[in-house]
Amino acid sequence: MSTAFRWVEQARSGRARAGHLHTAHGIVPTPTFMPVGTVGTVKAMTMDAVRSTGAGIVLGNTYHLMLRPGAERVRALGGLHRFMDWPGPILTDSGGFQVMSLGPLRKLDQDGVTFNSHIDGSRHRLTPERSTDIQHALDATITMCFDECPALPAAPEVIAQSMRMSMRWAARCREAFVPRQGYAQYGIIQGGTEPELRAESVRSLTGIGFEGYAIGGLAVGEGQDLMFSTLDVTTPLIPWESPRYLMGVGTPDDLLGSVERGVDMFDCVMPTRAGRTARAYTERGTLNLRNARHAVDARPISPHCDCLACTRHSRAYLHHLFRANEILGPMLLTWHNLAYYQRLMRGIRTAIVEGTLEGHAAWLRTEWSREDWTPDEMPPPDIPPVP
Repeated sequence: MSTAFRWVEQARSGRARAGHLHTAHGIVPTPTFMPVGTVGTVKAMTMDAVRSTGAGIVLGNTYHLMLRPGAERVRALGGLHRFMDWPGPILTDSGGFQVMSLGPLRKLDQDGVTFNSHIDGSRHRLTPERSTDIQHALDATITMCFDECPALPAAPEVIAQSMRMSMRWAARCREAFVPRQGYAQYGIIQGGTEPELRAESVRSLTGIGFEGYAIGGLAVGEGQDLMFSTLDVTTPLIPWESPRYLMGVGTPDDLLGSVERGVDMFDCVMPTRAGRTARAYTERGTLNLRNARHAVDARPISPHCDCLACTRHSRAYLHHLFRANEILGPMLLTWHNLAYYQRLMRGIRTAIVEGTLEGHAAWLRTEWSREDWTPDEMPPPDIPPVP
């Protein structure tokens, strides 16, 4: 029997919240980080590997999946959950950001966007209704509204015009959405870094009424300080009982600061992209495994990580894989980075529940500013053999 979609609070610490997101495809503890599975796969990962990191929800993308293999084909094959071997919740981005990023390949009007595929140049049309229909065909647990995300910096009047069109599109998305038990649609708050426009956007969306609210149009070059100050004025306006999702963010420090400001859900390509380019996230900041200093280092990436890269392999081996351009290197390091992001979110969530978030946040920021572990801080370099 499916459950009603809802967010249930478990604990709070200041404006930070811990809770559970109840969906038709399972319950997700929040705050949560969603690995990005743009085209029905998290790059360089099997879904078993994604599950092993502790991820509870993943993200797909309307624009990419409509181009290939096509939403109707995915529906005919049992929906995106079956297609990509992820029975848990899936949130699908509406495709708005990708379409707006096409520049001269797209033409915007009040009804929607006409664009040429970046793959083969074929002509396509996305409207609020079509985006919503595609996400329904994919069987997305959480459907996102189709919106416009203008590049920053931009003049306030340009941001205002864009935001108000996105609000009109949001009303059309809501009309097109098919309510189902345990499913949801999120409205996307726009308005750049202008407090008055953000407030107007929240009023418009809450007036329409959605199961959750996303904060869009940030992490597009405005800098962390402006992002945080925008969150400071935006999240308090969102109904407390509604889940809040900050789109496309970000670094570990971005996640921590945003949770402190009341955000529950995140996605970003950073951990997977970094994994493919030899960068490892750790409690002591990032490591570049291509650097020569790792060539004879028998230690794991991190003494605190239980991922396959850390429990079975040395930094020296990972360095070798990247130097040799072996695909296993990106696979192992992506696994490690996603495991780190999930461990980071679990630690923050535990601190909220236990009432220790302030101290935990201070410890995290201190550790991120420190150098790599010294040999006496690391476990013995006895890397277990593969059975």
